[in-house]
Amino acid sequence: MAVTVLIPTALRQFAGGKSEVEVEARTVGEALDRLTGEHAELRRHLYGEQGALRNFVNVYVGDEDIRAAERLDTPVRDGDTVSIVPAIAGGAGAGSEVGAARAAELPALTHEEVARYSRHLIMPEVGVEGQRKLKAARVLMIGTGGLGAPLGMYLAAAGVGTLGLVDFDVVDASNLQRQIVHGTKDVGRPKIESARDRLSDINPHVKIETYETRLTSENALELFREYDLVADGTDNFPTRYLVNDACVLTGRPNVYGSIFRFEGQASVFWAAKGACYRCLYPEPPPPGLVPSCAEGGVLGVLPGIVGAIQANEVVKLILGADGLLINRLLLFDAWKMRFRELKLRKDPDCPVCGERATIKELIDYEEFCGLRPPAAAAETRTEERQRMEEITATELKQRLDRGDDLQVIDVREPNEYDIARIPAARLIPLGEVVERRGEIDESRETVVHCKGGVRSARAIEALQRAGFGGRLVNLRGGITAWSNEVDPSVPKY
Repeated sequence: MAVTVLIPTALRQFAGGKSEVEVEARTVGEALDRLTGEHAELRRHLYGEQGALRNFVNVYVGDEDIRAAERLDTPVRDGDTVSIVPAIAGGAGAGSEVGAARAAELPALTHEEVARYSRHLIMPEVGVEGQRKLKAARVLMIGTGGLGAPLGMYLAAAGVGTLGLVDFDVVDASNLQRQIVHGTKDVGRPKIESARDRLSDINPHVKIETYETRLTSENALELFREYDLVADGTDNFPTRYLVNDACVLTGRPNVYGSIFRFEGQASVFWAAKGACYRCLYPEPPPPGLVPSCAEGGVLGVLPGIVGAIQANEVVKLILGADGLLINRLLLFDAWKMRFRELKLRKDPDCPVCGERATIKELIDYEEFCGLRPPAAAAETRTEERQRMEEITATELKQRLDRGDDLQVIDVREPNEYDIARIPAARLIPLGEVVERRGEIDESRETVVHCKGGVRSARAIEALQRAGFGGRLVNLRGGITAWSNEVDPSVPKY
């Protein structure tokens, strides 16, 4: 049987850059075996040491989830599509319970608001009562960046009465390509101030409550209880799991969106009605496996599309509409202009929303995501870091000027190399570095670099696992540090 396996963007570097691979197989497991047989580096990202699929990887045939190990023997038919969906991370009348209040208790609309929302009011699905529900609603937005920008602007325009904004970042020039709530004049300002001003200008009838702080296990529960629902516009796994768990523990719906390069995901996680984020992704991917937008890039219009979908689901929740994205994962590929929908199932063994939940309070999410090792493993991790040699940009420049016998390997992508480069560096992208290790002279000391130091560390680990015998040194801070410390004429991106 000819089966097409779809490779997500985050894993294509381990599959020769391919977006899909056709294999001959009779079962899902056989299809994955054929795929990883052709691309061996991909196997360790899909399977654990015991040969089971990793918990942050979902596998679908069509729109059916068959991730569970015992279902890898699911038969496939000629022409079937098998989708690998790693973490990047409808119910009738469900929204009637979000900020529910009797009609008599809903705030009245002023004449100015009637004029402003007239296109809503003439729709029977919204009407005067629906607009009053929107005015009464309190929505907490986590992040005012790529997703939070369109999300906040549409919610403010729609007349959501109170918007809470949580952010602690400042506006950078690189944000302006997609974070449309901020402008050139806002570069250097706290994002929360810039967003507050823009949203207030869009709709002065909306109350903006700001929290210029990092969301943590210490403040999340108290904060979430002050709002009817939460919209997740974060860009890192620790905060995603924190938002999910806090929503489950406080009973709040979690309107989810995520983006990477030109792919997006959206869903509504509400434990009272269906699956939560942990049901979809029980565990996060290892640190560094999924690049950030700063490393992998993001198409500027993509967060606008996904953020608008999130805003749509928020409004529907408040209005009590049918057709919510509960137990549904919406996938969007902006490059191919294709939407796909996958079914989600509530996991009865989920540690936070399952029948025998073990998570009763918020945990250390940095540790959970492998970014801060537990005390018992801290010493081991420190030793591992120490074993990987590092060099600063200043030290590298001094050694190159001295004429030391060094070779510099750049493991970024060709389009990044076109933007900025270190003189004498040779380009071998991360996804090709093991296959092309023969092009690296083992007799010479090798300095490996990327944009910020993460991918180069992964390249060194991959080369060492492959048996490379030469001395490998990581450039701390990558080409960004080179621009900051050595040559400001090298563009930063």
